Amino acid sequence: MSDLLDVVRGLSKKTDSKIVLVVLDGVGGLPLELNGETELATARTPNLDALAAESQLGLVELVGAGITPGSGPGHLSLFGYDPLKYVVGRGALSAVGIGVKLNAGDVAVRGNFATLGTDRIVDDRRAGRPTDEKNVEIVAKLKAAIPSIDGIPVEIYTESEHRFVVVFRAQNGEALGANIGDVDPQVTGVQPMTATAHDPASEKTAALVNAFVGQAEATLKDEPQVNGVLFRGYSDVPHFPSFADVYKLNAACIASYPMYKGLASLVGMDVLPVEGHEDALEGKIQALTENWARYDFFFLHIKKTDSTGEDGNFTEKAHKVELFDELLPAILALKPDVLGLVGDHSTPSKLLSHSWHPVPFLIHGGHGRFDPAQRFTETEALKGTLGLRRGTDVMPLLMANALKLNKYGA
Repeated sequence: MSDLLDVVRGLSKKTDSKIVLVVLDGVGGLPLELNGETELATARTPNLDALAAESQLGLVELVGAGITPGSGPGHLSLFGYDPLKYVVGRGALSAVGIGVKLNAGDVAVRGNFATLGTDRIVDDRRAGRPTDEKNVEIVAKLKAAIPSIDGIPVEIYTESEHRFVVVFRAQNGEALGANIGDVDPQVTGVQPMTATAHDPASEKTAALVNAFVGQAEATLKDEPQVNGVLFRGYSDVPHFPSFADVYKLNAACIASYPMYKGLASLVGMDVLPVEGHEDALEGKIQALTENWARYDFFFLHIKKTDSTGEDGNFTEKAHKVELFDELLPAILALKPDVLGLVGDHSTPSKLLSHSWHPVPFLIHGGHGRFDPAQRFTETEALKGTLGLRRGTDVMPLLMANALKLNKYGA
């Protein structure tokens, strides 16, 4: 039986209209007190408010009711790929995002540098968010200490801040399995977990991961803060249907973090260079403006609405929304035929983590009905004409509003 992606492939058509999809990472939130305001509702957003008053709004569940999505499944869902069918580990996304070529049988792993206390208790899963320069210094130490394990070459790469990537290279045609449990407990106050294989083909990889963890801790034992490593998101080489083939779009990605560039690259988007450090909003608007004539679809990723939520900083998360609001007129000045705003998941400051709560979704274009929602907030979006949608509905709705889908059936 065909899935929605197959149906859309058969209906999509090439036109001159342009679509911009802005993903405000982790933008959904929660009030700190019962019946209070979320970060979005607290933020002062005159430009978003004006846009919402002229748009269609709704809420999106990225995977399903009550299921907390990771960033990978969340973005795949927004791109129209069923995250229950198209599965990829974060390791491959990060590796591809920083330009690492993965070969058949290799396994890429996403790592966090962490702070371990007495008895290896995890005190900080992100080691205080070290600078990129400190990350490079620590990676150099690990490269010198762990060039290989049991004859398997080990490659270690800086991603950003506390994030790094390890690639275990397959040898002599013997593929390494990637079906392994996490080392990262995703909470503090406990010890890192031991990687366990979930199938026989992954037993060797699990042993390599556990050996790496032990050797890394020995290498970093004198570091005051970055003295441990946590792993999750194991992945071999993934394959996806081409975004261009499915949607007939010439698509570009504008993002700073390697994982999102990796995901866009895997589905076939061109990844555009962005000037500035980390979540440089001005650099992203510049990249959008300079490349406007070359593409008909832009995926524009905004990260700090997520990381401030993970840090539990309610006020700063609201401020990051306000900073985006200030730059929204520059996007609108380009006059995209359709502008979509959405999150890839919620990251409430109250929870310091991703959550299952639906995220607000906005479509601005010339073919919508009257919509009573007046702000881009969770509560206002609930009033909108788009209703509660699956994440995989986002791309077909953007395509339809851009008049890029033919009729289905006679």
